[in-house]
Amino acid sequence: MKILTGKHIPRRKFLRGAGATVALPFLEAMLPARRAWAASAVSASLERTRLVAIEMVHGAAGSTKWGATQNFWAPAATGRDFDLAPTAMSSLEPFRKYLTIVSETDVENAEAITPPEIGGDHFRSSAVFLTQAHPRQTESSDVLVGTSMDQIYAQRFGQDTPIPSIQLCIENVDQGGGCAYGYSCVYTDTVSWASPTEPLPMIRDPRAAFDLLFGAGGTPEERAARRRTSKSVLDFVLGEVDRLNQELDPVDRRRMDQYLSNIREIERRIQKVEERNLSGDTRELPTAPAGVPDSFDEHVKLMFDLQALAFAGDMTRVFSFKMGRDASGRVYPESGVDKPFHPASHHGDKEKNIEEFFRINRYHVGLLPYFLSKLASVQEGEKTLLDKTMVIYGSPMGDPNVHNHKRCPLLIAGGANGKLQGGVHLRADAGTPMANVMLTLMHMLGLDDVSSLGNSTEPFSLSI
Repeated sequence: MKILTGKHIPRRKFLRGAGATVALPFLEAMLPARRAWAASAVSASLERTRLVAIEMVHGAAGSTKWGATQNFWAPAATGRDFDLAPTAMSSLEPFRKYLTIVSETDVENAEAITPPEIGGDHFRSSAVFLTQAHPRQTESSDVLVGTSMDQIYAQRFGQDTPIPSIQLCIENVDQGGGCAYGYSCVYTDTVSWASPTEPLPMIRDPRAAFDLLFGAGGTPEERAARRRTSKSVLDFVLGEVDRLNQELDPVDRRRMDQYLSNIREIERRIQKVEERNLSGDTRELPTAPAGVPDSFDEHVKLMFDLQALAFAGDMTRVFSFKMGRDASGRVYPESGVDKPFHPASHHGDKEKNIEEFFRINRYHVGLLPYFLSKLASVQEGEKTLLDKTMVIYGSPMGDPNVHNHKRCPLLIAGGANGKLQGGVHLRADAGTPMANVMLTLMHMLGLDDVSSLGNSTEPFSLSI
């Protein structure tokens, strides 16, 4: 084990200048002098697991009767000897050892309970994903569902970071009032609930997320003025960077240089998106903010990059990420399917149509390796961020054609600081609530005293 000497830099040191605030990545110089890594207080704070909860709406082709026979979601074999090739998760093969698949769980609280709720699945589901609770049917402000598991974690273990949690999304979530079937739009606009009555807004614009993370101007006017200068946020902290580098050894200087280069590159990409969208050329998403790419692929990757940067700087340890919106008419050309998403999900139980929806599912999951690679590339002490992160990816819907919530897709990636065994496919018994799996994940995050979530009945073992 390396014993460190030299000047100690506080973990919460920031580079500041003209409204810009840049957190630092983990540096060996942050360890107290003459103390081993394992014994340091910095080590203890950084051992807290990062959490990313990703919802993709509309279930999966593998949740249909025929799709299940084709293994479009769940592999045929359980245990460790499973084949990902036929599944929508085939792109995750390089991360197999970090992958935990749980198939066949149900999200019963997204189902209609009373006759007036029938037909409102699209407008309930997202609110149920992380709360596993049943939403009150209302179009008014008296919304009620449950506290989401990401917020239970953030409230307990996220208060010592500058931002306890961040909520991101890809589709528009700015609708007000009622949506349909007697439900407030807020139920479908967010997956994160600070309390049963407090939905949290989600950030769609990468520029807004970047400015939140790096304090790029204290007011909208200051941010606009800074952008007009064409300067990077890093240009405002160059003096601070130079002074810090004088205190660092070569290893830490290289780590700092890579981290700052990543910030600058992401900022450059956002600027290019804004320039393109403000050029007057026709946009595919004409009502979207200028910082939102028309390309789904580009948008998702920018949001993943921002999450990895935020974890590297320990700005937050909790993200929720809503990658889709119910009833979306978006087309994903990269999937090879030219049908809009919602019509494609209503496959009519026809095999050709189910196969097309499977290709869309495979495309969506295929963006995850980009994020996992980013996390794996960041070393923090003796582990990578991927080793220290729990990534939940799933849907509260099963077969979208009939809007049921049975056999819902769910996977967990990452090491969660050694809590996740990985490399395993577990098939739940029929009728098992997804809430049981979520409860176990909460225990792995250190919330051992939480005895239930939504309609959970008992923890679900994730080991074999």
